[in-house]
Amino acid sequence: MQQAAITPHDTLVVSALAVAVALGLTLTTPTVGLQAVLGLLIVLVAVTSVPASLYLLIASMLLSPEIAVGRMEGRGVGGRELSLRMDDILLMVIGLSWFVKNILYRELALFRETPLNRPIAVYMIVCVVATLIGALTGRVKPMSGFLFVLKYFEYFFIYFMVVNHVRSQRQVVNLIVALLAVGLVISLYAIYQIPGGQRATAPFEGEVGEPNTLGGYLVFLLAIMAGLALHIKAGPIRLILLTLGGFAVLALMATLSRSSYLAGTVLLLAVGVTQWQRPRVLTVLLLVAALIPIFAPGNVKQRVGETFFSRQYGGEAHIGGVALDLSTTERLKSWGYIVKDWMHAPVLGRGVTGYAWADAQYVKIIGETGLAGLAAFGFIMYRLWRCARESFLSQTDPFAKGLAHGFLLGLVAMLAHAIGANTFIIIRIMEPFWLCAGLVVLLPNLSAEPEPGPSVQRRL
Repeated sequence: MQQAAITPHDTLVVSALAVAVALGLTLTTPTVGLQAVLGLLIVLVAVTSVPASLYLLIASMLLSPEIAVGRMEGRGVGGRELSLRMDDILLMVIGLSWFVKNILYRELALFRETPLNRPIAVYMIVCVVATLIGALTGRVKPMSGFLFVLKYFEYFFIYFMVVNHVRSQRQVVNLIVALLAVGLVISLYAIYQIPGGQRATAPFEGEVGEPNTLGGYLVFLLAIMAGLALHIKAGPIRLILLTLGGFAVLALMATLSRSSYLAGTVLLLAVGVTQWQRPRVLTVLLLVAALIPIFAPGNVKQRVGETFFSRQYGGEAHIGGVALDLSTTERLKSWGYIVKDWMHAPVLGRGVTGYAWADAQYVKIIGETGLAGLAAFGFIMYRLWRCARESFLSQTDPFAKGLAHGFLLGLVAMLAHAIGANTFIIIRIMEPFWLCAGLVVLLPNLSAEPEPGPSVQRRL
């Protein structure tokens, strides 16, 4: 490979940057200076190499700190703090560099054609139109609505970034390995919190953590691990996956998140449905289902039991003669209020952040974007399911088939998790979800694209 000559202009630019950085470091503390240099290096990597920035993004998914930059007011957000995370910055930098490269090199496609492009575009249009109408009618505060709509679109950008820059199955393997490695760190951190007695949360979540978010993230990773373990025959790899899964299960229990427990139960059922012809797998699943209630920690049993057998104060909701706890009752009542109010704007809803906050994805969608938003969301899920299923059926490579199977299991589990959480707008769940979605959609094309050989690499 021929080395490019360094011109006097390049030397001048680098020298100017070095002087600017040096002067800046003299005007601040060592800690802030180190953070600034680290941030600059991350930005440079993101600008110069999108594939490398994907690994940075995976590391930042649950390991990046949140920085409060203000306070956001609105019916749908209450009085929430507006925070900025490292992955937000990475996505902005990558997006800007991507856009600039497409201007300079017109042969590059801005968005690679996939079966999900149109469903995503329809959903984005519905969100924008509903929020604009909500802002014009005074139901949505423009700044709140605008920022949250951008946040929704951020997750789709991860998908497009993956399908536009991943070119080989080896890259897919490396990205999944990195994702599972970060998952191990997060699981160990959650287990570390168990002796303290508090509900486990992810790192850097501030004073008030989100156990439900960590639970959903762990269930999705467990689905990916389960899919890989079901198809990869190599004993050592299976042992590693089972070990990672064991840590993730312990961490999941420590979240005490009932929505995550529901998603985990649905995941077990989904594995059983897809493996009904494999008696050995079914036997293991039945043993796990029987042993979990016996060996689960006391606080986990109490958390599940209090949903149906807690102390009654009067006014609790009843399902089939079983009284629910007060917390679940209040959540169901809030859903009822939103659905009742939704009838005044059934087609496009009240706009993003135009409703009071609801811990249920489907209720939130129908309240904010009406039947149009719910249909568009369902369109995305249907296409995603079809793509993942076609990818699963077309693959012969154990890793690729296991990844597609795991994503299908994770999709079902996340749809269950969304009954009691805003799963599909939570960044710490949606980043790994849409990363894997992009990889799974690409698998049929990658299987026919061999890794570049030595001669090709030399030419590059």
